[in-house]
Order: sequence, then C-alpha cells, then structure tokens
Amino acid sequence: MCGIAGILSPGPLAPAARSGLTAMREALRHRGPDGQGEWSSPCGAAAFAHTRLAVFDRTAAGHQPMSIAPGRFTITYNGAIYNFAELRRSLEQSGVQFVTATDTEVILRLYEQRGSAGIAQLRGMFALAVWDEQERTGLLARDRFGIKPLYYTERDGTLIFASEVRALLRSGLVSPELDSDGVYGFFRTGSVPEPGTLLRDVKCLPAGHHATWTGGRTTLQQYWQLHFAESGTAETAVADTRQALLESVDGHFAGDAPIGLFLSGGTDSAAILALAQATGHHQVQTFALSFPGTPEDEGPLAQRTAEYFGARHHTCEVDAATARAAFESYCQAADQPSVDGLNTFVMARFAREGGVTAVLSGIGADELFGGYPTFAGVPRLAAWHHRLRWLGAAAPLGRVAESVAPDVRTRRVADMLRRAPSLANAYQTYRGIFTHREAAALTAGYLGEGVTPLALPPQLDHDLDPTPADGVSRLELTHYVRNQLLRDGDVMSMASGLELRTPFLDAGVVDAVTRLPASIRLQPGKALLRRAVPELPPWIAGQPKRCFQFPFARWVDGEWQDAFTVRAHAHPAPAETWYRQWCVFSMESWMANVKRAAHD
Repeated sequence: MCGIAGILSPGPLAPAARSGLTAMREALRHRGPDGQGEWSSPCGAAAFAHTRLAVFDRTAAGHQPMSIAPGRFTITYNGAIYNFAELRRSLEQSGVQFVTATDTEVILRLYEQRGSAGIAQLRGMFALAVWDEQERTGLLARDRFGIKPLYYTERDGTLIFASEVRALLRSGLVSPELDSDGVYGFFRTGSVPEPGTLLRDVKCLPAGHHATWTGGRTTLQQYWQLHFAESGTAETAVADTRQALLESVDGHFAGDAPIGLFLSGGTDSAAILALAQATGHHQVQTFALSFPGTPEDEGPLAQRTAEYFGARHHTCEVDAATARAAFESYCQAADQPSVDGLNTFVMARFAREGGVTAVLSGIGADELFGGYPTFAGVPRLAAWHHRLRWLGAAAPLGRVAESVAPDVRTRRVADMLRRAPSLANAYQTYRGIFTHREAAALTAGYLGEGVTPLALPPQLDHDLDPTPADGVSRLELTHYVRNQLLRDGDVMSMASGLELRTPFLDAGVVDAVTRLPASIRLQPGKALLRRAVPELPPWIAGQPKRCFQFPFARWVDGEWQDAFTVRAHAHPAPAETWYRQWCVFSMESWMANVKRAAHD
C-alpha cells in the first residue's frame, strides 16, 4: 500500500512541474513511511513519484517507481494483487524472467505482454500508472470497486495524477476552486459522488476503468461492470460461496508484514476470523473499539468472539473526551469531507500502534448479502411513490409536505415526491442527508451561485437488474461503499500508514455471489453468509444488525455540542440531527485545511 503521483506532458516537463511532483510526493509520505522515490523518463515528458508501505517483498527490490525492458516500461503502483503468484507462473511459462518477488513486477510484466487487456486479470485492489517510453503513452488504472483511489487533472494536454486530492493541491498545479456538483453531492449524500471531487478541475478515475494518455489526449475505458444474474442454484450456493470466501480470506493474508483484523461484535468480521482459522491462520491479531456504558458498545462481544477463535485480541476504549481529542488530527487526515470516518481513523491508529501493517475489514458484506434495512425499505418506498404518482397525488403532496414538515425524514420524502418515481430516487431519499433545496442553499453559501440537481445516472436504476433488491445492492455497492466506506477506509487507515483489505469485495467472491438469484443471495439476516460460515458462534448468529460507529448522536448533543452547533447555526439549512451537523462540521474543517494549505 503506497502513495503514487505523476505528470505526463506533450513536451519536456517544466521546472514548475518537477517541483510540483516533489511536493506531491512529500504530501503522500504518510501513505508510504518505508521508502520514497522519483523517476523521469529519458524523453523528459513523464515523471512518477512513489511513497512505499512495504507489505510484499520488503527488501530494496520492491522500490518504486520500477522499470523493465530495459527502461521501456515504468510503473508507480499502490495496492495489493492477491493472484500475483498465479499470474507470475503463467508469465514464466511463456518465457518471462523475473528479478524480484514483488506483485509490482508481475503487473509490469503483464502489461509488457498484454497491454491494457491485462488489467482485467488483476485480482486485488490497485491504482497504478505505467509509462511506455517507446510509444510515449501512459496508462492509468483502478480496481473493480475503487478500493484504491486515483485522482487526476488535465491542463493544456498535461495529465497530473495522485492518490489524494490534497496532494494535487499541494503541487501548486491545480486550482483550489470548488466544484458546485461536488459540493452539492456531498450535502445530499454525506460523501462526494464519484467521478467528481470538491475541486472543479479534479476528477476521480472511475472504478473499473483505465485511462490511456497519448500526445496530450486522454481516453477512458471501462473494463469491468457489476452484473447480477440468476444462473446459480440453491443446491450449490452455500458450497460455492464458502469456497470463494475461503480463497479470498486466505489470499488477503498474503504478505511479508504483520496482518490483523478489525473485529466488531457482528457477523461480517467474525466470519472473516472463522474463515482465517479454517485456512490455517491461527492466533490472528484482532482490534476492536469499545464504548463502555453505551448501547453501541460491541467491545465485550468482540472480546468473546476473539477468545472463541483463539485470536490475540486488543481493545481500545473510547469515550467522548478521547474521541474529541482526535478531532484535529482526524480533520487534517481528511482528503475530502465525509459524514463518517472518525471511527476508522481511531481504529487504524490503534492497530498500527499494535504492530500490524495491514488489516482485514468486513466492508462489502452487508451490500452483497442484504444486511441493511434498505433492501426492504427502498423498494417499498419506490412502489409507494409509483402509486401516488399514478393517482396524481405525489407532486402536490410533496410540495405541501416539504413546506410544513417538522422533521428531517419527512422533508426528504417530500423532496422525493416532487421527482419522477424510481428506485434511485427512493434510495437517495433513504440514504440522504439534506434535501435538494437545502443542499442547493448550502452549496450557494460556498459558491455564491445556484446549482443544478445532481441526479443518479439512469443505468443505476433497477431496470438493468433482475429484481429491485438487486438494484438496491447495486446502489449500495456503487454509491455507499464506493463513495464513503472505501474512501474513508483508505484515507483514514493510510493516515497511520496502515493497509486496509476488504476480502468480501474480492473478485472471486463477488463473481460467485452475484450470479445467485436475489431470493438466495439476499435472504433476511444474511442467511447465505451465515450458512457458508457455520463456525460462527451462537451469540453472533443471534445478534441484530448494528453499524460500526461511535455513539455520535449522544456525543454531538452532549460533550461535543460546542464544536458542532456553532457551525450549524451559521448555515442556511437546518442541521437538527447529528449527521447533518457532522456534515457541516466536516465541510467547514476541510475548507479551513484548504485555506491553510494555500497560504503555506
């Protein structure tokens, strides 16, 4: 896990570009505490930077940027490829000779042999750039789900990229001007929707895409898309799911550095621990947060589960005061604002101090196996909207309700009724933070202009999926997981130089599970997952679904009140819930960091 940056130019790089690259590398040092490097192409048109967190082959052989053939192909890469040994064997059989034991060289040799077509064969998480000196061509690529981030900007044919938005800002080559759609999208959903960012000139390379740069022109191509089918059968579903999970968990423990597990009191992380033991990974180091005296405290359950599986367990006790003390460093770590992330920040720092370099996380299980109330609630809300629309009552009811509604949820539903009925609109209502009018007013407060409503792309509605439940799963995976959970997970773990791994989002698991009918895959209580991991202890099986988060509502209304209400009252939209207050707080903190960076 690392930080990457680079510049591709139609002509030789100017001195300002070279100093900008060095500034980006310095801004990414927290992502790679084990080494750093810069490289410039012989033709002078390309330059890469890299900061290294050594997990595979921790020797100097893994130094990046890395070149081969001899010097034609150069890579800067962030991530982990779990099938690299298999790919290496295949390449060796075709006559390729390797000089390192790294997954980095496997990617580079694969690109040398197969070009951009080889990207689809990578099983893991990655963001990378490859330069071909002979063709004067650059390739940027990102993994299927966007587990690893990659941001870029284009100016006069020059492509500039980095692992974090703030690194691009630090380069001095990117304008800090805000993007209205990005700001609006953040207030609507609590995270900035991909492929946009909060900056007008910066985009996020979409998940499952690669981009080819040649002579000042960049072309995007999608190499993978989430697809739900109904080809699997009930007879083999459990066995196939278990086998895919076993292979994934075993693969995610690969590496030459200590690897641990984020453990809560719920099913997902307990399933990973059970599967780890089943694949021969014993005495795993597990890390949990505890909030003594609160209903959100899963610490005792996590401790019990860890002892059951013989793990080496570590508990971090957190109260309002200790969490508040983390605010400043958390806000400085935020690459873009988020309504969440503090929990991951505290947990990651605790795990890194505990001696591990990488951790496994249960992100993705709820979205694949139907663990959220959204799977039932969103289709019901969409169907109700359709009926009201057919009766001609939706829009009038929405206009009246929005003007008189006393609470947040009713205003969001009223806002939905004023739009065309769809699963996507129902989902946005269910998951949303502010209504359109409120988000537009907040955005205007930062940009001084009106905004156009940001709509979910039509292909994300359930028309392409076998059932509405599959449509919800798609929306959860491509919005909530991609824009919030994975982004927070990456930034907040890398702030402590920790690699976060997500075995439920492994290509083999996703392919095995998404071909199953929703009636099997999305049974209540994540029944398929529980049946695929029968080693789960009985106290886990009986637990209701709970989110891994701090007691935010209690603390925002109590010990943290002074930090949130002052900001909330200064804005044109009501922020009467903790998550709305957190949203405004996060945006204000991010803006303050941008202004400080501009004056440094």
